[in-house]
Amino acid sequence: MNKFYLDNFVIDKYIIDALKEDMFYGDITTQAICTNLDEKEFEIYLTTRNDGILAGSQVFCRVFELLSDGKVQITFFFDDGDKIKKGDKLAKIKGNARYILSGERLALNFVQKMSGIATYTDKFAQKIKKYNVNIADTRKNTPNFRIFEKYSVKVGSNKLHRFNLSDCVMLKDNHIALYNNSITKAVEQVKKVISHAHKIEVECDTQQQVIEALENNVDIIMLDNMTIDEMKKCVKLINKKAIVEASGNVTIDNIEEIAKTGVDVISTSAIVMKAPTLDLAFDYNPK
Repeated sequence: MNKFYLDNFVIDKYIIDALKEDMFYGDITTQAICTNLDEKEFEIYLTTRNDGILAGSQVFCRVFELLSDGKVQITFFFDDGDKIKKGDKLAKIKGNARYILSGERLALNFVQKMSGIATYTDKFAQKIKKYNVNIADTRKNTPNFRIFEKYSVKVGSNKLHRFNLSDCVMLKDNHIALYNNSITKAVEQVKKVISHAHKIEVECDTQQQVIEALENNVDIIMLDNMTIDEMKKCVKLINKKAIVEASGNVTIDNIEEIAKTGVDVISTSAIVMKAPTLDLAFDYNPK
């Protein structure tokens, strides 16, 4: 499984903003209780109460690095992408008690959410692993949390859709509506402007739109909210002349039927927006 790197110079801003939000005027509980224990060393474990896939260990560590300036040391016993079982000790956290207590909740928030997305994405991916099709996310993300959600999807599926609006052209229904619902005119306009390095994807709701997209030699055709029978017909029509993406109303229950149609990619917002948080915790004396 190939993750992309979460560079500290990118993620630090988000973590610092989250720390400010959580303790802008300080952690009054910990500061009060640790008044006479400022140098006391504390040791605690990160454990899991659910089975799942670990994601976000680097972000977890970075919270304490930024908060404590080296006064907290973390040792992970698993890597991102590893399967974890209920009751596993995932990491040991050791160091200054004040920083551990102040950073606990924020660090958990990151790793729980990220592991939840990786775990849920993996469930979708496992459903279709015997088919020659990839599962991908969408741009339906939590604002200012996209980098972490994208990373988590990559951990769970090893594939991603575009990162942002700069990655590739995606002509959706409202873009095409600007050109009187003409895919041809919209594509012609786009080709006048974009770089040779950018692909063009067109969202199609009907077989007639698929035919028009093919006539314009687009790179990717999205079959949007089509029935299984409609997808099968369109895949046959496209006949490998473009990458075929299926999207819209994808669930864990119907994804295998969609995969059987012969599409190349299935994109869904569910793997991010509907992913349950994985239940992780700080345990002082884990059993």
